[in-house]
Amino acid sequence: DEGHPYLTVADTGIGIAPEEQGKVFERFYRVDKSRSKARGGTGLGLAIVKHAAVYHHASLDLSSELGVGTTITVTFPVQQDESFA
Repeated sequence: DEGHPYLTVADTGIGIAPEEQGKVFERFYRVDKSRSKARGGTGLGLAIVKHAAVYHHASLDLSSELGVGTTITVTFPVQQDESFA
């Protein structure tokens, strides 16, 4: 996308409801708390992704549809190599 490096991760899981999507990057937040306990999730994964993206001045895009899955894209800024300037 316009020469910007990016990383996209997609799944075919249960999806994330629109009203939950703004919360999934918060520490310890789990969309489905009953399933998360059985699977052992801590709710830290996407919070770590958010902080890493902020550190690298990257943007995050989340696209999700219930029953279809979720796609998260991290887009990094283009860095100019000043050693050749």
